[in-house]
Amino acid sequence: MTQIQSLILLVNSMTLAEKRTFRVQSCQTKNKPNYIVLYDIIEKNSTLPSDELRNRFLGELPGTSFETSAKYLFDLILHTMLELRQQQDSFYDLFNKILKARILYEKSLFGECFDLLNNVRLQAEKYENYYAMLLASRMELEYLLALGFPNLSEKELLQKQFKLNESLKYIRKINEQSSLFEILKHRIVYKGYPRSQQQKNELNDLVFSELSMIASQNLENFEIRKLHQLFQSNYLISVGDYNSALRSYYELNTLFEANKHLWSSPPVHYLNVLEGVLESLRSIRNYNEMSYFVDQLKKMESTSVDFRLNLSCLAFQYELFPFLDNGDFTACLELMNKYKNPLYDKISNLDRVRQTELCLYTSLVYLGLSDFHKARKFLNQIFLGVKNFSFLPLYRTIRLVNLIILYKLGDFDVITYEIRSMKRDLSGTIKGYKIERFLFRFLSQSPPERPLNPNKQWDKIKVVFDEIRADVFEQQILRIFDFTAWVESELWKVPLAEVLRDKTKPLE
Repeated sequence: MTQIQSLILLVNSMTLAEKRTFRVQSCQTKNKPNYIVLYDIIEKNSTLPSDELRNRFLGELPGTSFETSAKYLFDLILHTMLELRQQQDSFYDLFNKILKARILYEKSLFGECFDLLNNVRLQAEKYENYYAMLLASRMELEYLLALGFPNLSEKELLQKQFKLNESLKYIRKINEQSSLFEILKHRIVYKGYPRSQQQKNELNDLVFSELSMIASQNLENFEIRKLHQLFQSNYLISVGDYNSALRSYYELNTLFEANKHLWSSPPVHYLNVLEGVLESLRSIRNYNEMSYFVDQLKKMESTSVDFRLNLSCLAFQYELFPFLDNGDFTACLELMNKYKNPLYDKISNLDRVRQTELCLYTSLVYLGLSDFHKARKFLNQIFLGVKNFSFLPLYRTIRLVNLIILYKLGDFDVITYEIRSMKRDLSGTIKGYKIERFLFRFLSQSPPERPLNPNKQWDKIKVVFDEIRADVFEQQILRIFDFTAWVESELWKVPLAEVLRDKTKPLE
């Protein structure tokens, strides 16, 4: 990705708060600086190609350096984002204070430097940020050494070294725990959930390592306990022990609730945990237990308007999924009407990921209700809007849903063009899904009449679909929407809702 493309994506990713702060800090002069002109062009034309952006900028400011303005704008936006993060997240604040302490030392303000480093250590201990504590402690010892250990006894020196070694010990333990969790997730992603006792046994080495590690560690540490619960819950889901996994998730939620002082502001880390829990529950079709965690989402508070709006969108989605996955499209529509004022009327203020998800799932609801024009209307907010969504991973799935809508509307010329375009985009190094290739073939034909012997045709397709559903990579796209269910409904000429109801029975 070129620097200009990175700049465009960075500007397009800015929240309303970040844009307001950037404007206040940057527009202090009567005449617009060059970088503000460039910023305005990108903000008003978010889908402009790099070459066209360059031409427009040089057209307004001939003789200026486009590359210099772009580099300065990129750095300035990052600086604005960093300043906002310092006010919201202790992680950013602690490391910023460490940098300030270094400046104070370089300016020979030694007392102020050591006072600030001491403040960092106290805050780092409170927030269990051992990386900041280690860095502040190491910096203090280096400065004390350079100054000849002024007014410092050997006992005090040993105490400072002991504290530093304690930080190193915690960091090592957290890293070991993280490594096991990362290997477990990697195996699940690339090998899928165990489907035999032998495959289950292959995970035992990780389990034994994790248990022995936990037995020797201090579980009072928040990060270690969090990683332990994440490991346990993910392992239990992978081997099919869903009830135990759910208990582990409840313990994880209780852990976060008991350590609110460790949350960032806004609490994005806790939000990520809740989203992971809800996604896991959806993947095992345990919809009854999802309501508790949706309630936890609704209880979260923040002064950030953007965060609250995205929080509302996430809560809506996981209220919607039980109805959507089971084909209850009427209940989906009722829920959408309930969220019209707090969510749909503010859809343009959502960040790109949430906006894309909301448009996709809303379109799927209208697809299930056979209101294909409304379904296409919501997808067009992604295709025809001023924001650029094509870089998002979900964009490929959206294009597949769009092909289905075009198919139902009978726009076969457009389908042919779209399929060619998608095949070009998927060529080269990008991995294509089997379901994508199947849909390309299926949708390239006019809607077929019901065959004289549907059982025979279905038997052939079912073999392909069974292979697709068993593939761990294909499951990633089928979890978003079961395209195989839609094909089945088309072949048998039955409502999609009926097919989905049969396919989404809870796992035992």
